Amino acid sequence: MTQVFLGMPAGGQGNLFETEPFPKAAHRELGNTQMRKNLRHATHTIRDKRLNVVGELPDWEELRDAGSAIKNLTMANLEERLEEFEKNFTARGGIVHWARDAAEANKIVTELVKATGSKEVVKVKSMATQEIGLNEHLETEGIEAFETDLAELIVQLGHDKPSHILVPAIHKNRTEVRDIFLSQMPVVDPNLTDEPAKLAEAARKHLRKKFLAAKVAISGANFALADTGTLGVVESEGNGRMCLTLPETLITVMGIEKVLPHWEDIEVFMQLLPRSSTGERMNPYTSLWTGVSEDDGPQNVHIVLLDNGRTRALADRFGRTALNCIRCSACMNVCPVYERTGGHAYGSTYPGPIGAILSPLLTGIEVEENGSLPYASSLCGACYDACPVKINIPEILVHLRGDDVDANRDKHKIPTQMDLLMKGGSWALGKGKNIGLLEKALPLGRLVSGKDKKIKKLPGIAAGWTASRDIPAPPSKSFRDWWSDEKESK
Repeated sequence: MTQVFLGMPAGGQGNLFETEPFPKAAHRELGNTQMRKNLRHATHTIRDKRLNVVGELPDWEELRDAGSAIKNLTMANLEERLEEFEKNFTARGGIVHWARDAAEANKIVTELVKATGSKEVVKVKSMATQEIGLNEHLETEGIEAFETDLAELIVQLGHDKPSHILVPAIHKNRTEVRDIFLSQMPVVDPNLTDEPAKLAEAARKHLRKKFLAAKVAISGANFALADTGTLGVVESEGNGRMCLTLPETLITVMGIEKVLPHWEDIEVFMQLLPRSSTGERMNPYTSLWTGVSEDDGPQNVHIVLLDNGRTRALADRFGRTALNCIRCSACMNVCPVYERTGGHAYGSTYPGPIGAILSPLLTGIEVEENGSLPYASSLCGACYDACPVKINIPEILVHLRGDDVDANRDKHKIPTQMDLLMKGGSWALGKGKNIGLLEKALPLGRLVSGKDKKIKKLPGIAAGWTASRDIPAPPSKSFRDWWSDEKESK
């Protein structure tokens, strides 16, 4: 058994970065009316289905509590659970590889594929491989990766990026999908319509030869069970079953946080996950495999256990619960910000509320523009209410905003406008007489208001407020003065 050392937390690499401030990216995406229409229809459909099936369970809140407790306990003993998984996975013929970051994971997978002599691989939908940019890396090494999940295939053929954790092509409607198939599929009926059944048939024909010829498959994993060395993939189309059983070599790339202590734990998550993700009572295809079975399925089985910033997130006492995420996307489907901006505005592989906390935790708040992500929220709390493992996303967002303020303060020796405003606010709210003194000056605000008694423009960073709203002119008398006059008059 290899020695496991999670070590000093290091920042994640790969597709985890916001390359421009979120407000700028969001403003651009807001102009895409077709995307917003597609997104609103899809998210509302999914969340309505979820509400119906969740409402059928009288013990839903108890299930959420159980899921949260299992994940919290796992994170508290992560190193031991990983060692236990490695021991049991290896005992059943599997081979474990440890990757500190995206570069190491990509190198390991590339070497494993090259060792088979294959130039092609088929893939099961995997957030971890999206995170490390595996497809792009394999392409530079002369290896072609074929996505087999329908939505991932649409994104790949369209030379696009995923915009949703569960439904990567959620921003595309079926007419756009048809156009992508007509222009990008090597062999396709030129009379292809946008009927869902016809689109699915075209995808099946395109992929069938790949499934039958593939020598190597690459998968993600929803769960890894420490006590048996078992891996599990949950999917809805059956493409995963094809990838996990037909090729000779199977390589799984999985974040270290996906491990669960016991076989019995999946009973909880197999009730939470389908209802929270697709609004179904039971998942259509759940594949579990434990190492190698002689003359049955892949005989060359590997797993790459990926850190890539996860131990960094684990070291954050507020943010570590973000690693509890089971990638259901329920938080995204109820988020008013995500619904209007879409996933591309977040830059990272992980969009929406969970991405707004997970990406900065994995990379560090100060890296590129990830410090803008915790502000991509109204703090309405809908994400917390929807999360099946009770990740308190609003609390972590506020914590990360504080980290961002501290990081920016360290960069600038001279106090910023925000620093001065906060100092002033602290003084004003520190004592009643201080705020009373300031209220004496409030009527002066009437001097800068127009004839309509509205203040339309404020200076400095306060201009951001008046860019989209007006401020009513203050009253001629403060409340304290009015109250004092009322008391005297009586």
